[in-house]
Amino acid sequence: MAAVVGTPDLRRPAVFAVRTLAVALGYYAAGRLGLVRELVVEGAVFTPIWPPTGVAVACLLILGIRAWPGIALGALLVIMSLTSLRPVVIGNLIGNTAAPVCAYLMLRKVGFRNDLARLRDGLALVFLGALTAMLLSSTVGVGLLVLTDKLAAHSFWPVWLAWWVGDAMGVLIVTPVLLVLYTITRPLRLSRWKEAVGLALISCALVPLATHSRVSLLFLVYPLLIWAALRFQLAGSMLCALFTSVMATVAATDSVGPFERLSRVEVMVKLQAFNGTMALTALLLSAVITEQHNTRRSVELACQELVEVLEHLTAGDAPPGRPPKDIQDTKSPKSPKSPEDTEDTENTNS
Repeated sequence: MAAVVGTPDLRRPAVFAVRTLAVALGYYAAGRLGLVRELVVEGAVFTPIWPPTGVAVACLLILGIRAWPGIALGALLVIMSLTSLRPVVIGNLIGNTAAPVCAYLMLRKVGFRNDLARLRDGLALVFLGALTAMLLSSTVGVGLLVLTDKLAAHSFWPVWLAWWVGDAMGVLIVTPVLLVLYTITRPLRLSRWKEAVGLALISCALVPLATHSRVSLLFLVYPLLIWAALRFQLAGSMLCALFTSVMATVAATDSVGPFERLSRVEVMVKLQAFNGTMALTALLLSAVITEQHNTRRSVELACQELVEVLEHLTAGDAPPGRPPKDIQDTKSPKSPKSPEDTEDTENTNS
């Protein structure tokens, strides 16, 4: 009996350890992937999109607040792969861990739903999870660089802006994709697969052309985003946005296409403006379309139930869930007689 009772107690630490290690490895893998492409602003190296922030927020939304030790461990592994352990590293570790946790707490406070089926969920992820919470990591990180004389004071704002936008882009682009992959419950129909393959082929041909052509053709990706949002909602639009963002980042770091002959600051501004507007368009448009589809389904279901009730009433039957009127009269208790009725009965008997 003691062994049976003790088994769940032993499983909980093991499950927690495995979950923490999985989150840490996911964070570290995303960090190494994000470091593949870098930009330099005011002598500081940064990534246009920092995927670990998106992974961290998604893990917290899926697993709960207990995922924070894995995020801290993953952030430590990423930092230690770049530099040695110093006091400034501890500060960056705290900032990189606290920002996703703050995003999670604020999103849960406003009733955020992981399926992103409402416009309010998309707005909350944009303004609370990405733009507001990531202020913490960028302020702590760049502030420590200035305090330790690793960065000049006059370079604070350009580097801070680059850091903040990179973290926010990770939440805007990576978090919705991970939430979609987690909440998918059923495969597409065969006809939808054909359309999905067609959309993917067109995107693979058009997006590299738009992001690497010397002629400014970046606007060509927006019809693809609209098509993906209308037909496949969040899954289609965010996957298309992720692919487009990756291709634009490659072109920006290589200084080709629309990013050719631009200064480093101009490249950063143009790339982040494009990624930001594209991610906002994909996320909010798909949320609006999904909310409208859910509303239409609710109205159709209510109309169907109303038609069934009217059909039963027309046929003389009771609506579903209610007994017939004669059964109700039989089962209902008899009402007490009034004094007048009692008097009339006595007079009649006399």
